[in-house]
Amino acid sequence: MSEKSPRDRETVVIIGSGPAAWTAAIYAARARMEPFVFEGAGSRTMIPGGQLMFTTEVENFPGFRDGVTGQELMAEMRAQALRFGTRAVWEDVVEVDFERHPFLLKSSGGEEVLADSVIVATGANARWLGLPNEERLAQSGGGVSACAVCDGALPHFRDQVLAVIGGGDSAMEDALYLAKFAREVVIVHRRDEFRASQIMADRVLAEPKIRVEWNKVVVEVEGEESISALRLEDTVTGAESRIEVAGLFVAIGHTPNTAFLGDALDLKDNGYIRTPVPWRTQTSVPGVFAAGDVMDDFFRQAVTAAGTGCMAALEAERWLAHGGAEEDSPAPPDHSSVDPERPSERPPSTVNT
Repeated sequence: MSEKSPRDRETVVIIGSGPAAWTAAIYAARARMEPFVFEGAGSRTMIPGGQLMFTTEVENFPGFRDGVTGQELMAEMRAQALRFGTRAVWEDVVEVDFERHPFLLKSSGGEEVLADSVIVATGANARWLGLPNEERLAQSGGGVSACAVCDGALPHFRDQVLAVIGGGDSAMEDALYLAKFAREVVIVHRRDEFRASQIMADRVLAEPKIRVEWNKVVVEVEGEESISALRLEDTVTGAESRIEVAGLFVAIGHTPNTAFLGDALDLKDNGYIRTPVPWRTQTSVPGVFAAGDVMDDFFRQAVTAAGTGCMAALEAERWLAHGGAEEDSPAPPDHSSVDPERPSERPPSTVNT
C-alpha cells in the first residue's frame, strides 16, 4: 500500500485527489508533514482527479494564459505534490473512526491507517441525467457539462443554442451566465414552474435570449463526437419533440462525497461538511479538516477548492504543532520561499509524532 506498514501512524492523511487535496498535499509536504493521500479507486461517475477530469478546457485557473485541460491541470498538481514527497494510493477510505486519537481509517484495500490529523477533500459528484450518450460526451469533452461557469465561455459554445437542465437557482444562474455568450439558451424543466427563488425566476423569464421548455424531460442526447440535439418527452402528454443544441449543461445539483463518513462529522442538511467557524476548515472534530467542494456548496470552483486546500494544510500544521490547541496560537510559518532542492533551507518540522 505504501512504504510504511499497515497501521503505521501518519502525521496527516488527505482523502481525495482534486485541487483541494493536492494543494493541501503540496503545503503539507513542504512543511515536512509527510502527507499520505488516498486518491480514490474511481467509479463510473468519479475518477481520481475529481470533476476536472471531465473538463476539456479550463480557462479560468490563474497562471494558464492560454488555458489548460482539466486532465493536464490535475496531473501537474499531482506531480508537484509527489515531488515534495507526498505518498499516494489509488484506494478509497470506506470507514473512519474519529472518536479515538490517533484517528483510524479503513481503506477499500482492507488496510488500516492511523492518523494524527485528517483532511477530507473528497469533493462533490455532479448529478447527471443517467443517459448513456450524455455520460460519454461529458467524459470526452463533447459539449456536455455540469459546470456552466467552468465551460460556458469556451469558443465552441459562443453564439450557439445551448440547453440547461433544471429548475432551481443553480439552473437559473447557469442560464443567465450562458446568455452572455450564447445565441439562445433553452431551459428544459420537468414541471410547469421553477423551484428557484422568485427573483431568480423573474430574471430568467425577463431575459430575451432565454426560453423555457416546460413539462419536458430529456430522453436522449444525440451526437457522435459532440452533442447535436436533444430528444424531449412531455411529462403531461407523453409527446416527443427534438431541439438542436450545441451544448448541454446539467444543473440538477451535486451530491457531496460524504457517505463514507457515516455520522463521524457534523453535516449540513444538504450533506456537505459543516465547518463551524467562518473562513476556517476545522470540522466538528478537532484535528479533522475539510477542504474543497465537500464543504463548499456555494462556489464549487477549482481555484476556491485549491485555496481551501491551502487553508486546511496550514490549519492542520498549526493544530499539530500546538498539541491540538487552537486558541491564541501563532499563525503557521511561511514556507513559500523554501527551495526543495536545498534541504538545509527547509524549515524544521513542527510536528511531533
